Amino acid sequence: MTFHAPLIIDIAGLTLTKVDRHRLKHPLVGGLILFARNWQDRAQLTALCRDIKKVRSDLLICVDHEGGRVQRFKTDGFTHLPPMRALGEMWMASPKADMHAGPMDATNAASACGYVLGAELRACGVDLSFTPVLDLDYGESSVIGSRAFARDPRVVSLLAKSLMHGLLQSGMANCGKHFPGHGFVKADSHIAIPIDKRSLKAILADDAAPYRWLNTVTTSVMPAHVIYPKVDARPAGFSSTWLNDILRGQLGFGGAIFSDDLSMAGARLLDGQPVSYTQAAVVALVAGCDMVLLCNQSTADSEGGGSAVDELIAGLTEAQLKGQWQASDASEARRRALLPQMPALEWDALMVQGAYMQALDWIL
Repeated sequence: MTFHAPLIIDIAGLTLTKVDRHRLKHPLVGGLILFARNWQDRAQLTALCRDIKKVRSDLLICVDHEGGRVQRFKTDGFTHLPPMRALGEMWMASPKADMHAGPMDATNAASACGYVLGAELRACGVDLSFTPVLDLDYGESSVIGSRAFARDPRVVSLLAKSLMHGLLQSGMANCGKHFPGHGFVKADSHIAIPIDKRSLKAILADDAAPYRWLNTVTTSVMPAHVIYPKVDARPAGFSSTWLNDILRGQLGFGGAIFSDDLSMAGARLLDGQPVSYTQAAVVALVAGCDMVLLCNQSTADSEGGGSAVDELIAGLTEAQLKGQWQASDASEARRRALLPQMPALEWDALMVQGAYMQALDWIL
C-alpha cells in the first residue's frame, strides 16, 4: 500500500492539545510548522518538539527562520541573524583590514549563518527551516525586500550555496524559495495575487537561474503564489508546467516540493474562481507538489476556530478515496529525506563547540 503524508499543518499554542495530537496522528499529516506564538523559551520549545516526536517520530518539524525580520525565535540565547541582504552588501563592500568585506568574506559569513541557524534550531528539536530565499532583490517587493541576498543571480546562488553548506554541517536540509521568483512583482501574495508578465526566457535567464545552478545541493523548493501568464494561467505552485516540465525536467531538480501556505490570497483563487483549502491542496498535489502547507488556521481566533485544518484532512482523505489525487511513494521518500540524518548537539554542548563559536565570530 502506498503511504504518503503530504499535509504540513500548525498548532495553536505552547503545548500540544488533545486535538493537536489527534490531528498529528492522522496518516495524511507529515509535519507541522511552528510560529512565534509557539515560542516561550528554549525549554518550552524543546519540550514541545520532544512531545511532537512522541506522537510520531517521522513528523517533520518546520519553521520559517531566515534571519532579519523573518526569525520566529529571537530570545533566550537564540542568535539574532542578519537579513540576507546584509550578506549581499558584504559581498559588494571593499575589503578592509578591520571588517569582513568582499566576496570571500561574504561566503564565509553565509556558511556561518547557516551553521548557527541550523544548529540552534536542531538543539531545540526543530528539523527544517524554510530557507534560503533565492528571490532576486529588484527593490520593488515589500514582502521580499531585505530577505533577498542581492539582485545578481550569481551572487544569490553563491551566497545561498554557502548558507546551505552551513545548514548541512548542522545536519539540516534546506528549502529554496520562492520558485521561479517572487522578487520582480510588487504585490504581496499573502493578501493579493501577484502577476509577473515577463517571458519564460527572461525568467529562466535571471530569477530561475539559481535553481538550475543549485540543483545538486537544494533539498527542497517552495514555489511562489505568483501567476506568470506567458507560461501558465495558474500560480507556479499549482502548475505542472512549472513544477514538472520546468523545475524537474528543464532545471533538473530532484528534491521535495512544498506548496506555500494555502491560506494565502494567492492560493485561494484558481482559474478566476475561489477554491476551498481542499481544492487548492488537490490541485497543488496533482501539479507536482509533494507536500502542502496550511498555516494560521488552528488557533481559536482563526476563521472557523481551527476547523479549517480538520476540514482539509477530511477533504483530502475523501479526495484520495475518489481518485482525485494519488498517494506517491516517491513524494513520501522525498519528505522523509528532509528529516535530520545525524544527532543534534544539545544546547549547552553547542555553546562551547569550537565550530559554533567560530561561526559566531563571522556573524556578530
